[in-house]
Amino acid sequence: MSISPEIENKLALLQEKYEAMGQDMSSYLDGLLHADFLTYWDYIHLDTLLSLQSPKTPFPDEEIFIMYHQITELYFKLSLHECKQIAAAEPLTTEFFTKRVQRINRYFEALTNSFEIMVDGMEKEQFLQFRMSLLPASGFQSGQYRMIEIYATDFINLVAKDQREELRGASIEEQFEYIYWKFGATELSTGKKTLTLKQFEKKYAKTFIELGKNVSTTNFYSLYKQLTENGENTAPLAEQLKQLDINVNVNWPLSHYKSAVRYLHREPEEIKATGGTNWQKYLPPRFQKRVFYPSLWSAEELENWGKGWVDKVVSGL
Repeated sequence: MSISPEIENKLALLQEKYEAMGQDMSSYLDGLLHADFLTYWDYIHLDTLLSLQSPKTPFPDEEIFIMYHQITELYFKLSLHECKQIAAAEPLTTEFFTKRVQRINRYFEALTNSFEIMVDGMEKEQFLQFRMSLLPASGFQSGQYRMIEIYATDFINLVAKDQREELRGASIEEQFEYIYWKFGATELSTGKKTLTLKQFEKKYAKTFIELGKNVSTTNFYSLYKQLTENGENTAPLAEQLKQLDINVNVNWPLSHYKSAVRYLHREPEEIKATGGTNWQKYLPPRFQKRVFYPSLWSAEELENWGKGWVDKVVSGL
């Protein structure tokens, strides 16, 4: 059998590669000769993936609940994959930045558009029963989601709105004590930290603070301002950042709000969330006024942040 010039050239390049690393190419070719062909199921670890659902109750719809949250975390991992590329890019170009933010927007739009699986895909009575076996776990405890927020903006914009001016210029450690989501995980009756929040802080507090420090000049808002000050055309980037603001701070939390109203709304008193979180005040954007890129919005837009969406959701239920 003759060897084509193309194959000879590739073998020569391989020889150079392995010699540069002090390796014997012949040994690697022996390994390749005896190796099995790759399969789809092995490549994505399909059997392992499909074995990762472990319901705590016999209610069938609990498995839907588990799988959707696992899908959510995979989309968050995709988003963080883009966040890390943006923060590490040297040099960072406006085009690269814009395309990566566009990817993150697609991930969040896919999540938001698929949330009907949660809203309409489970029987209410099943959910209200199996949810009690999940205590004190809560989707509130998604560390990846908090990391996306930290990558997206200056840390001060994640501080509870009534503390932002006072803490502007304070250390990340000081600002972290007043980060907005802590106020959504207090016991409804006492105002004390829930076990859900205590668990979450124990696992992730150091990670969040360290990340906040590391991206103080490479978070999306800081990078956008740097590119703008350098005279770059950042208009397309600004549009994608505004869409990210809406996707993460309006559409995504309000999808949860719609679900919470569907499953937890009961007269005369609301049903508590699994972690004891105050979902009525924590989820609606009009209460939090959490905005990643305040300078990109008008005063009127900031004043009415998320209000129309909430009214639409509530009126439709």
